[in-house]
Amino acid sequence: MDIKGLIAIFLIVGFISAPAFAEEKVEKTQIEVMRQSIINLIKQLTQKGVLSKDDADKMLKEATGSALIAADVQSVLAASAVAAQSGVIATNSNEQSGVAAASALPSVEPVVPGVVRVPYIPESMKMEMTEIIKHEVLAQARGERWGDPGAMPDWLSRISFDGEFRLRNQDDRFPTGNVLPSQFNPQGLTLISNSTNYHDYTRILARLGMKAQVSDSTIVVFRVGTGNTNSVPSNNQTMGNQYSNYTVELNRAYIQSSPFNWLELSGGKMPNPWLSTDMLWDGNINFEGVTAKFKPQFGEEWMSFLTIGAYPYQDVNRSDTNSANSKSLYAAQLGATWRSMDSSLAQFGVALYNFQNVEGTPNTTLGSHFYDSTAALYMQKGNTLMYVNAVGDPVLYGLASKFRELDVTAKWDWAAFDPIHVMLTADFVKNLGYDQNEITLRTGLAAPSPRVNGHAVMLSVGVPKIQRYGDWQANVTYKYVESDAVLDALNDQDFHLGGTNAKGFIIGGSYGLDKNTWLTTRWLSTDQIDGAPLAVDTLQIDLNARF
Repeated sequence: MDIKGLIAIFLIVGFISAPAFAEEKVEKTQIEVMRQSIINLIKQLTQKGVLSKDDADKMLKEATGSALIAADVQSVLAASAVAAQSGVIATNSNEQSGVAAASALPSVEPVVPGVVRVPYIPESMKMEMTEIIKHEVLAQARGERWGDPGAMPDWLSRISFDGEFRLRNQDDRFPTGNVLPSQFNPQGLTLISNSTNYHDYTRILARLGMKAQVSDSTIVVFRVGTGNTNSVPSNNQTMGNQYSNYTVELNRAYIQSSPFNWLELSGGKMPNPWLSTDMLWDGNINFEGVTAKFKPQFGEEWMSFLTIGAYPYQDVNRSDTNSANSKSLYAAQLGATWRSMDSSLAQFGVALYNFQNVEGTPNTTLGSHFYDSTAALYMQKGNTLMYVNAVGDPVLYGLASKFRELDVTAKWDWAAFDPIHVMLTADFVKNLGYDQNEITLRTGLAAPSPRVNGHAVMLSVGVPKIQRYGDWQANVTYKYVESDAVLDALNDQDFHLGGTNAKGFIIGGSYGLDKNTWLTTRWLSTDQIDGAPLAVDTLQIDLNARF
């Protein structure tokens, strides 16, 4: 029964008790008017379904006890069967309920059909009614946080923040037998500055992100952090620059909307949307452009996905003196995800990453600069290079090959021993864009034999994500990445100190020191695959925290 029904019953009880008190104080006609009002009220409540037939019978007999009123019970019960939707229950708020019951009784007024006047409510009933109403109002106030000094405006309650911090000590060690940097680097291009001397240094990484829940289906995200515009994959800041301030950059800014459960749309500078590994994309890479992800569900365990994206890579303003084209990336990935009842997870995806116009084009006329913008703005090391401009001009290098990367990625997370998981990841990539004859025609030089394959395998045991004290994970990785398998500017910056044309192992582990605080140690041992010998051993010790 709702609050209105309870209040009505309290009113009836008050009326029933009123005659015994008032018969000695008022005229008989007034009592008869009250009793008639009781009958009208009971009729209305019975018609509304608030009172049952039995309750109506009992209340009428108790209120009157006369044969006349008892006869009216039959009409009340008949009215309840019809259940007519008419009548108004009203409370005369202008009438008084003073200390003396006699003074609370009203003068005789004509009875208006369909209206019940309430001349008296016992004090106990008023208190109960007050408590019920107060309880309902306070419940609503708590739910809506009326007058709460800590309550935030609605727009502010839809904004959340997250962040991370990493303090890293890194040792780079170079075994004997490495070539000198001057022997490794082409003329005029410094791909590595050290290949023989031990180097110990400290770095930090700091990020702060904000997410705004614009609507139930749309979010906007911004993130700032340490970084360097001259080093695309890296967000590290190396200590020891005479205490100068660090550079802080906007590294994410995007909008994401999910109008349906099976569709996710993103635009701006966004995190990696692909099922992939750092053999292709360093963990710090944020894609610029638009992405659409379709995620149809098949039953409780299976979900397929199709991800497509278009991303500007380097904007070029073509003109009468600049014949280069803008560089871009178009990509698509088709895959599936399977999740078992014990939360084990399997993922598989096939992707094609098609870079447009990233290869260099030579200036064939001495002194001309029509194709200077085809030169690579940023490289790590490993890709086959070519001269963009003719001999005698400032040296510019471009990528000799096109890049159209076919990638197959599979991940398996076995959760049978949860919270301890066994996780296996395998990745294979092949650059379909490398064409030896095309490179020879474009550059006028004999192109090297294709070195366009790469593969990586990683095994991890432990918790999937370090969150509390005592959580742990151990892992081992093997990678083999040939020179032109992937674009060296965008892949892992730590393996072989960045780039391609490298093979080797990574052995690491993490341990939780506190809530969302953990220590990570990694040993990376790599060798160059082709060309002059270049081996690199790297030790990284990281203190990580996130919120």
